[in-house]
Amino acid sequence: MSYSDAVSARSESPVTNFLLRMFGLLAVLGMPIVAEGAESAKPNVVLVYIDDLGYGDLGSYGSDDIPTPHIDRLAREGVLCTASYITNPPCCPSRCSLMMGQYGQRFGKYGMSRGLPIPEDRPTMAQFLRDQNYVTGQIGKWDIGTRRQGPLMSGFAEVAKNPPRKVYTEKELAAATPALRQQLKKKKGASKYFCLNKKGQIQWLTDYDGDSMVDFIERHRTEPFFLYWSPEAIHSFNTEVPNELTRRTSAKGKRRLLAGAIVSVDDQIGKLIQALEKLDLRDNTLVIFSSDNGGNPDEGGTATPYTGGKGGGTQKEGWVRVPTIFSMPGKLPTGTQYDGLIANFDFYSTIAALTEQGIPKHCDGVDLFPFLKGEQSGDAHEYLFWLNNQPDDAIRRHLIAVRWQDWRLYKKHEKDPWQLFDLTKDPREERDLSASHPDVVKRLSSQHDAWVKTLTPLGEIPTVQAGKPIIPAGHGWATAVGDR
Repeated sequence: MSYSDAVSARSESPVTNFLLRMFGLLAVLGMPIVAEGAESAKPNVVLVYIDDLGYGDLGSYGSDDIPTPHIDRLAREGVLCTASYITNPPCCPSRCSLMMGQYGQRFGKYGMSRGLPIPEDRPTMAQFLRDQNYVTGQIGKWDIGTRRQGPLMSGFAEVAKNPPRKVYTEKELAAATPALRQQLKKKKGASKYFCLNKKGQIQWLTDYDGDSMVDFIERHRTEPFFLYWSPEAIHSFNTEVPNELTRRTSAKGKRRLLAGAIVSVDDQIGKLIQALEKLDLRDNTLVIFSSDNGGNPDEGGTATPYTGGKGGGTQKEGWVRVPTIFSMPGKLPTGTQYDGLIANFDFYSTIAALTEQGIPKHCDGVDLFPFLKGEQSGDAHEYLFWLNNQPDDAIRRHLIAVRWQDWRLYKKHEKDPWQLFDLTKDPREERDLSASHPDVVKRLSSQHDAWVKTLTPLGEIPTVQAGKPIIPAGHGWATAVGDR
């Protein structure tokens, strides 16, 4: 019985009067008025989307030189996915596909296409949740749509402002490494990863983001919330990573800087878990942790046991297979692993299903919970497809591919012959089996041809004059109705 039910009760019995006095006392004390067995509150969602995190760069995925205890804890208290894919790499298309819950080719995105609009005839993930009365918040990198489709125009009620950056002095520039000086020169001495907080103190940007996450959760602890954090880390270049971070790792060479950046991300996951536990929200909050594409080998990123990644090797598995963890102790099993094929556009569908409002018709994804809970076996998707062939995009990014069971079929250009690999027996993709398995090549290529026929033509990038900054500058939060 709720407080309003008790007030409207017709009976004037002593029991009813006692209930009224108790409910009134609880209300005065600010305690929640929910009877045992009452329907639980709507689940919260925190989506963490890292930039260029490799499949082999977390402890829970086999790394032994980068300590990630908090991310590993998410895995121990959730489900670790071993075949999670980005079907629209790299960063910009990956984020567009994520936020729209479908293949980017559904709205004409066949490569980077930075500045191509996201469709406005179907809801973004944030718009969908906003319409379910969620408080929606965004922190960090956006890189979605046109300059007039920033997060505040795409369903987010609150957006963390972009704090001012530290500017290096002449003395600091003289003492910097040549690589760091080269990077700072492009920004006229302005840092990429050191910012000034509200007190005017210099702070590592990733730490600043973590504090913003905690602030958002604390302010909205009594209402359902959706928080999307996509840090600038660990995207190139990591030349500014301080020694206090790198020395916590055992990584060597250029990987040492990358490792320090990953450690800083892990620290923020620790803050997130602590905040959720402190507010008794952990069991009712779905945390999804993933990456926008594979690691960058030039920065020391790895895809072990697979090969390839961002920059070099973009036709290989390591560019599109990413670490992904679903953690929600109140609803998902803990310490388990799911090996079925999934994609980042499944996140939208899974979150939508969790709200019990149904998955929007435009979504290509499925509800992953039955698979993650072991209620349904096998792959979440029988096939996954790739078609990066934007004519004016960087040649290195071109990729045509299909995944099915243990097989991966791919080529770089339409004119190229198909190559076929058994990823279970040959994770490094060193033995092309297309000649010995023509039946598999035919099956997968036919499926790819059929999928292509369902797509929208290549979209045109409009000329859009910049208005206000996509992420407003300053401290605190920008909102749809004003600043906080």
